[in-house]
Amino acid sequence: QVELAESGGGLVQPGGSLRLSCAASGRLFSINVMGWYRQAPGKQRELVATLTSGHNQNYADSVKGRFTISRDNAKNTVNLQMNNLKPEDTAVYYCNAIVVMNTDFLAYDYWGQGTQVTVSS
Repeated sequence: QVELAESGGGLVQPGGSLRLSCAASGRLFSINVMGWYRQAPGKQRELVATLTSGHNQNYADSVKGRFTISRDNAKNTVNLQMNNLKPEDTAVYYCNAIVVMNTDFLAYDYWGQGTQVTVSS
């Protein structure tokens, strides 16, 4: 089993910044992809940004130039620096990891509990 622990959400004014962090723990061998998704009220969950172990990044068009994803492979952590936040960024943000387990060396998809980000004046 793998657990993803998220931190860093909160309330911020438009134009402000927040940094989300996520740490993976458990019986994992490696993590292929780590990333962030978000879900606003009444909407489907959508990709925000992902980062592979080979440092390939993928961003939603709506956050390009404002958000930066980074990870520490040795510590199994992923961060999301969010700048110039807008009200439309308000959502619950979920950490995601595609993990290779050290029990069977198969890949599994794990999700964090989510952290609320609210952008409002």
